[in-house]
Amino acid sequence: MKEDTDAAYDYILVGTGINSLVCGAVLAKSGARVLFLERSDQAGGCIRTEELTLPGFKHDVLSGWHPLFVLSPAYGELAEDLHARGLSYCNTDTPTGVVTPAGESLILSTNRELNLQTFNALGASNGAGYLNAVTSIEESADLTFGLLNSELRKFSTAIFLLNQVRQRGIANTVEFFGQALGTCADWLESSFTSPLARSLYAPWILHTGLSPKDALSGHMGKLIAFSLETAGMPVVEGGSANLVRAFSGLIEDNGGAIRCGTDVDEIVVSEKKAKGVILTGGQELRASKAIVANVTPTQLYQRLLRNTSIPEHVSKAANQFRYGRSNMQIHLALDSRPEWVDRQLNDVPMIHVTEGVDSICESINSADAGYLPRRPTVVVGQPAALDSSRVPEGKWILWLQLQELPRQVLGDEAGIISVPESGEWNEALREAYADRIIERLSLVLPGLSKRILKRVVLSPADLEKLNINLVGGDPYSGDCKLDQNLLWRPLTATRNHETPIKNLYHIGASTHPGPGLGGGSGYQVGKALS
Repeated sequence: MKEDTDAAYDYILVGTGINSLVCGAVLAKSGARVLFLERSDQAGGCIRTEELTLPGFKHDVLSGWHPLFVLSPAYGELAEDLHARGLSYCNTDTPTGVVTPAGESLILSTNRELNLQTFNALGASNGAGYLNAVTSIEESADLTFGLLNSELRKFSTAIFLLNQVRQRGIANTVEFFGQALGTCADWLESSFTSPLARSLYAPWILHTGLSPKDALSGHMGKLIAFSLETAGMPVVEGGSANLVRAFSGLIEDNGGAIRCGTDVDEIVVSEKKAKGVILTGGQELRASKAIVANVTPTQLYQRLLRNTSIPEHVSKAANQFRYGRSNMQIHLALDSRPEWVDRQLNDVPMIHVTEGVDSICESINSADAGYLPRRPTVVVGQPAALDSSRVPEGKWILWLQLQELPRQVLGDEAGIISVPESGEWNEALREAYADRIIERLSLVLPGLSKRILKRVVLSPADLEKLNINLVGGDPYSGDCKLDQNLLWRPLTATRNHETPIKNLYHIGASTHPGPGLGGGSGYQVGKALS
């Protein structure tokens, strides 16, 4: 075995998702030699753009919306480099809206005064509820974003919190954390008298991997309200894959390398230190400084470290790591731009179709019990409303997401769809559920089914095949309830992004600050190592 000083690279990064790209870019810019190893045939992890349905229709296959990234410290540091390599964002001043199956609708703006008027029109107390939500985040921005953008189990973070207590006082600090642990359902109930106002924000909690009745979801709801107003709903011009291309250019221009179609089989550990990796097929690659793994805890401890002695309490915690509800996506190529029941929704890029808090909780309960929801929340993305280059002239695409689904299906809450005895997602089950979604959407998009040129449905099983980190179709790579969040993400038995193995770091959606396209874990580790 060669000495580390002979290693061709300083750092090897396993995976090329947003956190890997951010981490590797920060390291490469600092002068480090970085190598990315990606098991898929293309870089980007959950960021990929393909002509999935028909030629000329560019679909963001998995993720596609970037408000978290443009608000992140990673973007703040790397934006100039990325834009110099072709990255361009399209945005809007009406980022999101909601419509009920009965046709009631509400649209959110990036203009605070306009939003205040919109909410006040539903009753003065609703305007006050909205204003209190966004201003509370503004007033606590240093504390909220300071914790999200920091390693939590660190002396510097303890000092940061101590200074916050000194500035705010003990009572105000305790009040902040008490309110932060509240539920979205309680926040909405106490802040808005209008069911429509509640329905605007409630579905967004699904995008955090939480339920409206989970602890912490109230603060996350307010944070989302603030983020939507601040960042809008940016999409990458030409498709999200152009973000990956910009990152690739930045990394390669700084001496880094990205190898796709390269599966890491094992992490090499010697003298309790990570030394390199072994690829499927047996080739060994070495790193002189560290290995950074963008994988789930299951992948890390049960597969990549399967031949390494791991402390029992860490192995036990990894074995008990939970994955959340499943996700389905439906991609539609349309022969023309559809008309919503409220035509003002035609230009809104992200719309939720829902009856509100109760139906969301009902659907979550159904999914948790193993049943297909009868009134699912439908996330409708219209990227072409921002970026006409995604479609041929006169055509349209829709990006549909369903986040309230079981991994193993026991039955149908509506008693209509036949479920295989195995409970597995097969083609028949996948397409039958997609039919339910199209029927539901047709209530608010009249004539939708007649406009469909082609549809591609990705079941939970299909999503896991596309990306191994989407275990059972969980888009957030792990349950995000409080015991697997913040201080306790990914494991109670590990500290921050460290592992029991020296020079081995763990990043990705399974780690703090959690899922989404913010690149937070990659940035934290990249800055710590550079």
